[in-house]
Amino acid sequence: MIISVNLGEKSYDITLERGALGRIGEVVGRGRRVCVVTDDGVPASTVQKAIDALEQNGIGTLTYTFPQGEESKSFDTYLALQKTLLDAHFTRKDAVVAVGGGVVGDLAGFAAATYMRGIDFYNVPTTVLSQVDSSIGGKTAVDFAGYKNMIGAFHQPRAVLIDPDVLLTLPRRQAANGLAEALKMGLTSDATLFSLFENETILPPAPAGRENATVADIADRTTMTLLERVIARAITVKRDVVQEDEKETGLRRVLNFGHTLGHAVESCLGLSELYHGECVAVGMAPMCGAQIRDRVVAALQRLGLPTALPDGVKIGRDALIEAIKHDKKAGKSTVTAVLCDEIGSFRFVDMTAEELVARM
Repeated sequence: MIISVNLGEKSYDITLERGALGRIGEVVGRGRRVCVVTDDGVPASTVQKAIDALEQNGIGTLTYTFPQGEESKSFDTYLALQKTLLDAHFTRKDAVVAVGGGVVGDLAGFAAATYMRGIDFYNVPTTVLSQVDSSIGGKTAVDFAGYKNMIGAFHQPRAVLIDPDVLLTLPRRQAANGLAEALKMGLTSDATLFSLFENETILPPAPAGRENATVADIADRTTMTLLERVIARAITVKRDVVQEDEKETGLRRVLNFGHTLGHAVESCLGLSELYHGECVAVGMAPMCGAQIRDRVVAALQRLGLPTALPDGVKIGRDALIEAIKHDKKAGKSTVTAVLCDEIGSFRFVDMTAEELVARM
């Protein structure tokens, strides 16, 4: 399946198909070099498959690998990657290929956006979260001073290759983490997508005593088909939003549903205790109308996602307020919050940080 993102001169295609990873060489094209950027949490076999596909198409490669985790989405890692490109004498005709999750894509994309004022960037997302959300739309960034994505740039990829087969190695918790973003898109923009979460078992529970089960351990053909349907619908929602509002001056703010409170929770927990999607899940229900809140909570719980802070995790009201005030979406005194009163619709409301925290 090809999903085209139409942005004039910055248009690109998203390829969604099993085995797409093996096509990265023909997508990038001959006569250039690429830096494959990844982290040490991505299976070595996945990275090697990408490298082999590139080199078999006559493309020279080098690899930059950094430690897994949000802590690596920093200026130190960014500068080390820039030094790698510089030392390898990369030019403007060369490219960066991200093979990994959202941290890899954000960091690699920002490096590509700023090296020699911008070189080509290709994204091969390997997590559910990055496949349904962060790989699409051109947002690139690093974290700064304890706050997420504070310094970055809009830099659209030249292409995105989404291969559902790479999800099989993911822990179930990581897969659920990514599905929080897809559920978000259904809530605000696609009632049919939300109905899949309500009525289908998108992600079966882990077997008893197998908390570390992977997608391969719990998935059958039906599960993988459902995952592909969810990914395709979520991509389509995000594509439509990005085409209308590339730089987040209007409609694209709908993608922040659940994120205002979620990012505040994530920042207060040090960007590490809960996954990003889990924090977004915590931030969703408070932004829903009373008539749908129970349905949203039930859908999140079916995925095994938190709907409130876990037992024993405490965040002070003042700390949450301060984190919201540092959010990129904040104005002088208010934040444009996204509320959902009916499945498949949304509205924007300007709220103070204090009003937002009071909803939790």
